[in-house]
Amino acid sequence: MRTLRLTLAYDGTNYVGWQRQASGASIQQVVESAFRPLFAGTGSEPVLIGAGRTDAGVHAIGQVASIRVPFDLPATSVWRALNIRLPADVRVVDLTDAAPTFHAQYDARGKSYRYQIATGRVLLPFERWFVWHMPRPCDPELMRQAALHFTGTHDFTSFEGRGSLLLDRVRTLTRVDIRASPGTITVHVDGDGFLRHMVRILVGTLVDVGCGLKPPESVLDALAARVRSAAGPTAPAAGLTLVQVRY
Repeated sequence: MRTLRLTLAYDGTNYVGWQRQASGASIQQVVESAFRPLFAGTGSEPVLIGAGRTDAGVHAIGQVASIRVPFDLPATSVWRALNIRLPADVRVVDLTDAAPTFHAQYDARGKSYRYQIATGRVLLPFERWFVWHMPRPCDPELMRQAALHFTGTHDFTSFEGRGSLLLDRVRTLTRVDIRASPGTITVHVDGDGFLRHMVRILVGTLVDVGCGLKPPESVLDALAARVRSAAGPTAPAAGLTLVQVRY
């Protein structure tokens, strides 16, 4: 057995998320299905491990996964075979042999996400699956002031979606950066780990501030409250992209 490391890019629009579900297609499922012919006759089934779960509708350009395989095909041959079998909205952008003990989830040390907001009055049709269309005044400078309060180590309970069973909600964010250009606001977030829906709730909170619904200092109150209702709304999944996983 050997361990392969994959870097994946995908348009998450038509998927229920990364993780295999009882119904609906997931990214994990379609990549495992592409691997299955390579496992024929080996007596084992492909089990793909992702660096983290992305929600339904969330995209990636740098998701990392690992898999243990019982064959000795060259990595380049496996890479080509997978992309031939995968649907057009999922691509393996890199595939290499890794150390036998490499684990895409447990070895990860941090992730980077990008969230894109379209602020123009009209949204171009081919952008609609990759942005949050919010055609109303939003002050990026107010968002920047609020974003400063997110960096560092905090308990992010107020920024966790419902349904999680995690006990430790302390995370460290090293960057929350707001960049604005005509018609677009982009939020870049780097951290050592993220709770369920955390980036989307963080963005929703920043937008509330940018739209004048809350002052920038309200982020401090939300962090201290440790209750979901203290933070802003959950931004739509379409605007979120997993950019990089760090090891």
